[in-house]
Amino acid sequence: MPCTVFIFHLSLMPDFSTDDKHWMARAMELAKRGEGFVEPNPMVGCVLTSTHHLDACHPGANSSGSAEVFGAEVIGEGWHKVFGGAHAEIEAIRAASLAEKSTKNATAYVTLEPCCHHGKTPPCVEALIKAEVRRVVIAMRDPFTQVNGGGIDRLREAGIDVSVGCLESNARELNAPYLMRLERHRPWVIAKWAMTLDGKMATHTGSSRWVTSEASRNVVHQLRARMDAVMVGSRTAGLDDPLLTVRRETVYPETVPNRTPLRIVFDSHGTLSPKSRLARTAHESLVIVAASEQVLQTDQTAKKNAILLADSGCEVIPLKGETHHERLLELFADLAKRGATNLLVEGGGTLLGHLFDHQLIDETHVFIAPKLIGGKDATFPIAGLGITEMSDACELIDPVTEPLGHDIYCHGRLRKP
Repeated sequence: MPCTVFIFHLSLMPDFSTDDKHWMARAMELAKRGEGFVEPNPMVGCVLTSTHHLDACHPGANSSGSAEVFGAEVIGEGWHKVFGGAHAEIEAIRAASLAEKSTKNATAYVTLEPCCHHGKTPPCVEALIKAEVRRVVIAMRDPFTQVNGGGIDRLREAGIDVSVGCLESNARELNAPYLMRLERHRPWVIAKWAMTLDGKMATHTGSSRWVTSEASRNVVHQLRARMDAVMVGSRTAGLDDPLLTVRRETVYPETVPNRTPLRIVFDSHGTLSPKSRLARTAHESLVIVAASEQVLQTDQTAKKNAILLADSGCEVIPLKGETHHERLLELFADLAKRGATNLLVEGGGTLLGHLFDHQLIDETHVFIAPKLIGGKDATFPIAGLGITEMSDACELIDPVTEPLGHDIYCHGRLRKP
């Protein structure tokens, strides 16, 4: 019986042609251009094609005398470029109009189910219906509560042929951070660190400026520029006195978002100094200090410090969890509610160790300098308990390794056990 059911489901799967997959892949290429610009929205791309047919009486018609498809032409394409701006479908329809191409009977390839609700922009399904497209090929349903199949139903009600699931695994990978926020109620966690060739982030005295070259640090700023939030632990905040801002002179507006990420200190004991650079600039861009509620209630020093931090403009969040893990999950849920999709964690080793032990790191960006500093007490990237068997080590999926001057930059998503 289970085998029969499985075969039945296979028979219901849409049969996507090579052309379908080609145009959907193109739509995903377009969608990727919105990375860092569209969050908390998903990245979406759209390609409109017009299929041409030979007339039945044309010499090129098939032996049965019926019309035959002989090719497809791109009549418009677009992607969601910025949060609050036009969605991919609208951009593609607009491009077709500017090129004086008719969208009637066209096929639309969309990487995510078109929206059917009024948000910052009108529903995309109504625009597709008005454009009189014949067919819509969708990579995957949108799990967002106000969509979640509603867009597909509306298109079908309008008599449009809808196929869902073309390159779906690619689409899920493309929007993994968006799906993480919606389905797991936490941001996509990106761990970043810089280290020497012998795996140290700082000397045994805590000195860490600078481990890597300026070229590597410029890439870090470009990485921050597409984040919703950047977080460090209390020790890093105390030793490095960072700003966690984006140095604008290192980024290029045409390729890198002009964003100001939320700055966070995971600081269970509420020790961040009101004289720190983070606290002194909190009125310029928000700084969150995530502390233990129990500590804030029972430790008078921490309570007074929290008041000073709040006076400086910081938002002090009391977390109820009894363990670091519980408090991290509580903080992540709060960030997800704020719309934070991508969270960059810049260490140190204790915080990254907590995240690693609980499988909360989704992606890593590591900068390796050709330096040796030694020292058994020098700081290393990931503390915590770690794994017991090498066979259980977390691997990167298709890691990218590239030179940055004399440094090495390695990044990729983690394959979870």
